[in-house]
Amino acid sequence: MDTRQRLRIRFRTSALAFTAAAGMLISGCSGGGSLSEAFTPSGSSTASAPVGGGVSSAELKPFYAQRLAWRDCGAPGFQCATLKAPLDYAKPTGPSAELAVARVKATGPGKRIGSLLVNPGGPGGSAISYLQAYAGLAYPAPVRAQYDMVAIDPRGVARSEPVECLDDKGMDAYTQTDQTPDGRAEISRLSTAYKGFAAGCEKRSASVLPYVSTVEAARDMDILRSVLGDAKLSYVGASYGTFLGATYAELFPDRVGRLVLDGAMDPSLQARQVNRDQTEGFETAFKSFAADCVQRPDCPLGTTSAADAADRLKAFFTKVDAAPVPAGESRELTESLATTGVIAAMYDEGAWPQLREALSQAMSGDGSALLALSDSYYERDPDGAYANLMYANAAVNCLDTPPAFTTPDEVATAVADFEKASPVFGKGFAWASLNCAYWPVRATGTPHRIEAKGAAPILVVGTTRDPATPYKWAQALAEQLSSGTLLTYDGDGHTAYGRGSDCIDTAINTYLLEGTPPAENKRCT
Repeated sequence: MDTRQRLRIRFRTSALAFTAAAGMLISGCSGGGSLSEAFTPSGSSTASAPVGGGVSSAELKPFYAQRLAWRDCGAPGFQCATLKAPLDYAKPTGPSAELAVARVKATGPGKRIGSLLVNPGGPGGSAISYLQAYAGLAYPAPVRAQYDMVAIDPRGVARSEPVECLDDKGMDAYTQTDQTPDGRAEISRLSTAYKGFAAGCEKRSASVLPYVSTVEAARDMDILRSVLGDAKLSYVGASYGTFLGATYAELFPDRVGRLVLDGAMDPSLQARQVNRDQTEGFETAFKSFAADCVQRPDCPLGTTSAADAADRLKAFFTKVDAAPVPAGESRELTESLATTGVIAAMYDEGAWPQLREALSQAMSGDGSALLALSDSYYERDPDGAYANLMYANAAVNCLDTPPAFTTPDEVATAVADFEKASPVFGKGFAWASLNCAYWPVRATGTPHRIEAKGAAPILVVGTTRDPATPYKWAQALAEQLSSGTLLTYDGDGHTAYGRGSDCIDTAINTYLLEGTPPAENKRCT
């Protein structure tokens, strides 16, 4: 597995839910400079441009005053455009970044409230793909009636100055690297793989790597807000999208409209603590899966107890480590790919039946179904081509926060602590946390509390058994934000909006449509 993958979207056509496909979510940002000066661009009586770091309003004005050339794209009703932003906000008169934007206009009836930006997480998830495949047509009808649904692929992602690192064959080899190394030789091979990945990113994307931080993506969103003619930003962000939304609120508290931060991150945590917390989160999710599995006659992990199921899964991983399982193609199911397949299914209890079947087949000598789960996690298509998700994911995370570990020896010392958090996944998660140690660009962000003083009410949503963004992170972010309100979903899976809870959906829809957050500490099932 490669737990650098943060929160990848998996679309479900039968429900509003979006989930992430697995990984260590490393947070962090830099607060930027003073935002005291502003100007009012033409065509918007209240929208203003940020100023900081010695940048003048005149230098940023062309970006805030630009007009988007919308064109039809994709399904009927979808429009696309290109937004320009400074590649380097410290030098706004230098090269520009071209960022892809898409929208579906409000359907009515009722008065249009404005634009609602959506971000599905990652970093690396394509907001435009999410809008086109799902959010533009399946968000609650009352929300779509009164908002233009809008998405921007953040810089470095998909259609917006995409980061590239390896060719497809190189990525195949990378994903098969053993992430539970036994001995110095395997540790060296893993370190070499991380170094090769980082070197590939530098070779193919050196011009953009220093400029794909979450702070810069948040500043891009403010340009888009102004260009769309909105005085305030309304936004729904999931997973990593909560960090992006919180960063926006910190930079531009007076421009916060209605912000929903679902599956929230705690931006104050150092990377090592984030990774260990997630290790615990996946252990919690696996225990829920195992407790359900052992009650079913088709459970491949036995029918006795969740503890026995964990032992059987760990033994299976050990067996695959020694002898990969045939998968009906040129690739085999290695331990790393098998682990990734299991992790991918932890994000949504709806995937549990698929995981039971995939494990049953793999334990009987056919690894194809579990390999398919792993491929979905990595966004590898049937022809062997990879999306840029993993590349953007690493580029943003390694820029946003200093690395969790800087040497293999540091990881080796920490493995026992990670295994305490999760006997099944701990060792792999610990070694995956070495990924940013060899990154070619120094991190610009520093983990810290985000308060966003002066912002309008912000709705923070947490799920009690969320594997990727543990519930305590939502509690922490709601406490940090000066205007944060916590909404709790008592359930499994990653994120809460659109997962089948009428209580959650009603609370969020009411907030988006009326601006009224639910009562503090409201709990839903």
